[in-house]
Amino acid sequence: MRPLYFLKPVLSMLLLSIVFSGCAPTMLTTYKLEPASGDIVQLDGRPVTKADRNGVTVVASFEREEMDYVALDVEVKNNTDRLIEVNPADFHFYALDAQQDTLADPASPDQPLYRGAADPSYEASRMGLKRKQEEKRLKQAKVINTILLVAAIASDVSSSSRSRTRSEWVSTRVSHDVAYQAIAAKRAIDHGTFANRMQRYDYEEYRWRELALRANTVKPGESVRGFVYLPKQKDARYLAITYSIPETTDVPLLFKQQTVEERQRKKRR
Repeated sequence: MRPLYFLKPVLSMLLLSIVFSGCAPTMLTTYKLEPASGDIVQLDGRPVTKADRNGVTVVASFEREEMDYVALDVEVKNNTDRLIEVNPADFHFYALDAQQDTLADPASPDQPLYRGAADPSYEASRMGLKRKQEEKRLKQAKVINTILLVAAIASDVSSSSRSRTRSEWVSTRVSHDVAYQAIAAKRAIDHGTFANRMQRYDYEEYRWRELALRANTVKPGESVRGFVYLPKQKDARYLAITYSIPETTDVPLLFKQQTVEERQRKKRR
């Protein structure tokens, strides 16, 4: 039986992933939205649009892209004589092409591509589950690492007790050293991935609780402001956004979307 014969496929793939993860080129798609409807003005160097319907005013501008979303900085003003309920989940949009025709939904080609904004309350409630899933992944990775290490040690001990030529001894020693290094590297990657994801979840929770537009009851003459997060749609050239206040009004907003793909090469550390 050759030493480590059962570990070689796993270790080879692991080593290749470690090497190429540091220098492999990646395609980065960046998003930029500009208002294409309403009263558009420049404020602090960015275009801002305003739309009014039945005493409800929506002021919006593109803030930035974040992970799976594009974020709009939105302010909703109540110019009516009654209370209105503002909820970011009431923002929806159709994805349009360059001719402003509706795109087909990839999941249902006979339906238009229609999406809603993220609901901050719902997304914030999922953070606990995401953290538990990440902890479970790390525990599973630790089990796999332990199995690999035990197998490597057993193979090392077994090979040490057999007589062989110097060239065989050198080859076996190199194989085991590579195995130990690969297992250590995998352990470091597992812990680094865990730490990065947990840090991301901390930010996401902060985003949903502190930055996002929250559901509010807005009194006459008052307003509420925050970020509205729309899921990214790479193929869209326009987003026909509608803010709907049930049984009150629909406020339309049109944004033009540009996407730029750039080839980037990660720097090796």
